[in-house]
Amino acid sequence: MIATTTEPKVRSSTRPTWAEVSLSSLRRNFRAVQQHVGSKVTICAVVKAHAYGHGSVECARALEAEGAKWFGVTSLDEAIPLREAGIQGRILLMTGFWRGEEEEIIRLRLTPIIWEPWQVELLEKAAAELCVPQQPVHLKVDTGMGRLGVAPADLPALCSALSAARHLKLEGLSTHLACSEMLDATSVEEQLRIFGEAQRLVGNARLQSAFVHVANTGAIISRKETWHNMVRPGIALYGYHLPFRRAGSEVCDGTSQLAVTPVLTWKTRVLSIRDVGANQSLGYGGTYVTKAPARIAVLPVGYADGLNRQLSSRGRVIVREHYAPIVGRISMDLTLIDATAIPGIAAGDEVILLGSSDGLAVDAREHAAIANTIPYEILCDISKRVPRKYSS
Repeated sequence: MIATTTEPKVRSSTRPTWAEVSLSSLRRNFRAVQQHVGSKVTICAVVKAHAYGHGSVECARALEAEGAKWFGVTSLDEAIPLREAGIQGRILLMTGFWRGEEEEIIRLRLTPIIWEPWQVELLEKAAAELCVPQQPVHLKVDTGMGRLGVAPADLPALCSALSAARHLKLEGLSTHLACSEMLDATSVEEQLRIFGEAQRLVGNARLQSAFVHVANTGAIISRKETWHNMVRPGIALYGYHLPFRRAGSEVCDGTSQLAVTPVLTWKTRVLSIRDVGANQSLGYGGTYVTKAPARIAVLPVGYADGLNRQLSSRGRVIVREHYAPIVGRISMDLTLIDATAIPGIAAGDEVILLGSSDGLAVDAREHAAIANTIPYEILCDISKRVPRKYSS
C-alpha cells in the first residue's frame, strides 16, 4: 500500500487594509452634476485610471444604472473590461488608439477621439472591411494645451480626409482647457476663441458634430459657457475638485454651486502597540525622536499601498474618534502613529486613513496639500493590493 498525505489547506487571508466605496454617494454626485448642467447636457462620466482609484467596472455599473449614457476612458485596454462586464453605454477613448487596435475598437462599439490623418485612414479601412457603414469618431482640436489634438492650421486638411471617409461619421468636436480652475485666466478665453474658429471651419467643411464638449470638472463648476451639449466630469463624480484661484490666490467663488461628497473611505487596523521611552528614534533613518514616553501604534499600510511618503511625520489618521499623528518615515508596508493621547487603543482597532467619523475628517485634499500634489494623484495612487469593498 502506498501511503498518501493530504496537503494542509491554506486559508486565504487579506491584509487588514481596505477601501470602502459608496456607490450611493457616486450616484448622488452624478445626479448633482446632471442637475447643475441641466437635462439637455449629456454627461460623459470619466472612469479612466480605475475610476480614479475607485474601480472602473463597479463605478460604471452604478453610473449606468443611474442613467449615464457615456463613459470616458483613456484607451482600449480600459474599455475592454467595461464591455466584458456588460456595460452597454457609449465609451469614448479619450487618447485615441494605437495602430492595430482599429478593428477591435469597431467590434466593441467604441468611439475614439482622433486628430491625425493616419487615424482616419486606419479606421476607414477597418470599417470598410467589417462592413460598418458609419463608425463614429470625435475630433479633438489643440487650442493651446499643447498635448493632443489637431493644430488649427491642419484642421482643413483633416476635415477633407473625414469628408472623404465614407465609413466614418464625425459625431463630436472637443478640446481641453489648461486653466479651468483659474477664474481670471486669459488663456481660457483664447482657447475658447480658437475652438469657436475650429467649429466654424468644421461647419464650412459640411461636417456635422452632434456633440461638442470642452468642460472638465473645473469648467463645469466655473464656466457655463464651456458646457455646450456634453461635459466630461471626472474628479467631481468621486467627490472632489481642485481649489479655484484668482490672480494666484485661493478663492471659493462658485465652488459651492456643485455639492459633491467623497465616495471613498480608506481604512486599516492597528497591528501592534508598544510603549517607548523618551528620546527613542522611530522608523527608517531615525528621523522622528520621541520627546517624552509615548504609546506607538503600528499600522499595516505603507507606500506600497499608496500612502504618500510625504505624509511621514506630517499626516494624521483617525482612530477612536481622535486624530493621531503619523510619526517617523512611512515605509513600504508599515506606518507608525502616536497614540499616546488615545484612551483604550488596542490592536485590531479600526483606523481611518481617508474619510470621516464623528465630525473628524481627513480627505484627499489634506493629503494632497501635505504632499504638494493634487487629490487626483492621492486617489489614483491607492494600490490595487488594497481591496475595494462596495456598498450600494
